Amino acid sequence: MGKLTADFLLERLAENGVRRIYGYPGDGINAIVGALERHKDSLEFVQVRHEEMAAFMACAHAKWTGEVGVCLATSGPGAIHLLNGLYDAKLDHQPVMAIVGQQARMGLGGNYQQEVDLVSLFKDVASQYVQFASDAAQIRHLVDRAHRIALAERDVTCIIVPNDLAEEPATEDPPREHGSVHSSPGYTRPKIVPRDEQLKAAAKILNEGEKVAMLVGAGALHATDEVIEVADKLGAGIAKALLGKAAVPDDLPYVTGAIGLLGTKPSWTLMNSCDTLLMVGSSFPYSEWLGRC
Repeated sequence: MGKLTADFLLERLAENGVRRIYGYPGDGINAIVGALERHKDSLEFVQVRHEEMAAFMACAHAKWTGEVGVCLATSGPGAIHLLNGLYDAKLDHQPVMAIVGQQARMGLGGNYQQEVDLVSLFKDVASQYVQFASDAAQIRHLVDRAHRIALAERDVTCIIVPNDLAEEPATEDPPREHGSVHSSPGYTRPKIVPRDEQLKAAAKILNEGEKVAMLVGAGALHATDEVIEVADKLGAGIAKALLGKAAVPDDLPYVTGAIGLLGTKPSWTLMNSCDTLLMVGSSFPYSEWLGRC
């Protein structure tokens, strides 16, 4: 037996750096689940008790590793069960890729058992990228793009693979002809550096502040020492968005804890008493939050 499309899909995931998949078996992904056994040396399959948990675990994987978390579910209700965990990833801006099965292509539109319009179902939660595979030659660029977009946009992406397509012979190299698309695996995050005039303008504002506060988010998780050094120089208090809770220790005397609906009274006081606010790695809607409180 030659290489199946399901095998190539898993190989392409591994080439992109995926090392673990969370999922639950089902008829719509039989070929992919079978291929997982053949690729167990390069990809670990974590079988969960429920598809919803697969999506939550993929989100947690993304949060703890910075990698794309991948979840796998069958068609119909299995795919629907992923939504709760995928929305958790979307709202927390985590890179997660969902791979879902679908009924055989010849049965689509015939109200076949468990047939669901999966593109429409995932169009909101995977708004950056949701694609239905109808040809084996698509798998290469669908996997590459879904993985790259998840990382670049820190968002959810989705690939829908009909079961009969997953059982077809793989097309590893699409033909070089008009209308074909070619891609390569991998993604390198760009380094974004502000202009000198922007840094000078920010420094001027901070130096003029008499009561400086810092709001620290998930973007500062790997800059703990730098955040503390800036706070010491500015004499600033630090409040934290929930996803930035681990960015600086809570036992520092000027850290007031979390902000927002689940925040602390000292953080509320800090935000309302400061005359200058420095937001570090956070997209927390500060002004909107103040308006609600």
